Amino acid sequence: MDKKITAIVVVIFLLGISTGTVLQKYDVMNFSESNKNFSISVDFSEGYNQYFMIEVDEGDNNEEKEITEIYHEFFFTAKDSQGQVTWDFGDGFTSIGEVVSHSFTKPGNYQVSATEFSEGKASTKTLDVVVNLVSSVEVDNMECECAPTAKDSIIELTNHVGKTSLEGFVKVEHDGSSESCSLRNPLQECHIRVILQTLNQGSVIAEDVLFDDNFRTNEKVIDFNFQNVLLEDGESLQLRLETDQLRDWHKPTSEWYTTV
Repeated sequence: MDKKITAIVVVIFLLGISTGTVLQKYDVMNFSESNKNFSISVDFSEGYNQYFMIEVDEGDNNEEKEITEIYHEFFFTAKDSQGQVTWDFGDGFTSIGEVVSHSFTKPGNYQVSATEFSEGKASTKTLDVVVNLVSSVEVDNMECECAPTAKDSIIELTNHVGKTSLEGFVKVEHDGSSESCSLRNPLQECHIRVILQTLNQGSVIAEDVLFDDNFRTNEKVIDFNFQNVLLEDGESLQLRLETDQLRDWHKPTSEWYTTV
């Protein structure tokens, strides 16, 4: 008789533990129904990071790159919360608080979530933000083939994995080291070749000539627009600037937008 009672008590106790566990999970999943006013927002759903690079020539043809990066700061707000709010920004970083800020180091689409914890219960809300990139580059002189230190100029466009679009321009300006482009005779016109190159682990795997012609002005602008470019891990895009004319000395610059 005593053994049967003991067994019954143990079974009831185990059922109580199991039921309690199920109820706790159920409360976590359905807490939003008990706090329907909880919501989150962001000041702007789209932002632009900024990238600036200047190539400094110290006279040894081994230029140093000075890079400045400015990251857009997003401000996130949780409203009508009843407990602690934990944020997950979708890039490996988290934060705690009803009002938080965060910057993303790479362009992309991010889903940001906020989870409210109160009395063992939780509710999660999500929103999406987009991070684009504005870039500006000034590289060292693109020198003519006859110069002892002749070299091509390289402008690195992007190495962001995924699908992006790039729109911008390359501008080359005569730097005054030789006669004006506008004063040259037709056989000595200024010349520029702009090549888009796709690289994999640093090696060129594809290229496309965007411009290859002579010009008779001290400034030449070549526009470009690449839509829905898909890059895999290890791949990147760059512009290669070349000249095969004599006495071509130009200062290349470039600006472009990277959108996702």
